[in-house]
Amino acid sequence: MIKLPPHLYLDERNIPYETRSFSPETEKGAAHVAHVLGFSERQAVKTLIFQTETGERVLVMLGGDQNAISGNLKRAIGSRNIQMASLDAVKETTGYAIGSIPAFGWQPSGFRSFLEATLLNELILGTGAGQWGEEIMIAPQDLILASRAIVVNLTIREER
Repeated sequence: MIKLPPHLYLDERNIPYETRSFSPETEKGAAHVAHVLGFSERQAVKTLIFQTETGERVLVMLGGDQNAISGNLKRAIGSRNIQMASLDAVKETTGYAIGSIPAFGWQPSGFRSFLEATLLNELILGTGAGQWGEEIMIAPQDLILASRAIVVNLTIREER
């Protein structure tokens, strides 16, 4: 088995996980990874980097079949002016290319990570291991521990 930096990060912290591999020829996207590994698209965690007008970058984790509601995302981050980070900004921030950004192990102190609250309803989640073709299966509570994520509602419209 390949030991990638995210595996070593989890090992050093005694956080349980399972490794899964799939063909690097698999088409990109959470839905495709979920399909080839035999779990639901909701369980395939998308790791998205957003940037605020101040230049702060944050990690947002959603299920593969989910999209954040703009207002919920802006409230969680505390900024009205947010956008997806550019390809270059993602690589500069995480050290990884889009497609298999791990949810943990690269964040500097003070970096904010957000996890969609409904993902806590899943028994297990899949997140990229930093190399396309490698997935880390991890319990939601262990993902929170590893990523120091703030759990927030990003996908359910709140009544005013």
